[in-house]
Amino acid sequence: MNIRLHPHARDRLAERGVSEEEIFNTVREGEKFSAKFGRTGFRRNFAFNQEWRGRRYANKQVEAYAVEENGWLVITVIARFF
Repeated sequence: MNIRLHPHARDRLAERGVSEEEIFNTVREGEKFSAKFGRTGFRRNFAFNQEWRGRRYANKQVEAYAVEENGWLVITVIARFF
């Protein structure tokens, strides 16, 4: 499966605490759902057990929003820590 990152998604990786590997795993193995503007969302939970912005979290949920274009082109990424 071909998965590419849009420059916007790549620019947001560090500020949102997500790695490229997590995005690729989310698209390959995560839950798939319909999203706005004809996009497809992918969601996956990861064990985190680390500190993020001064607080410790057990889990991280990664959501990747993509369009199908010669594989998947990931437009943006969101992370939730809990």
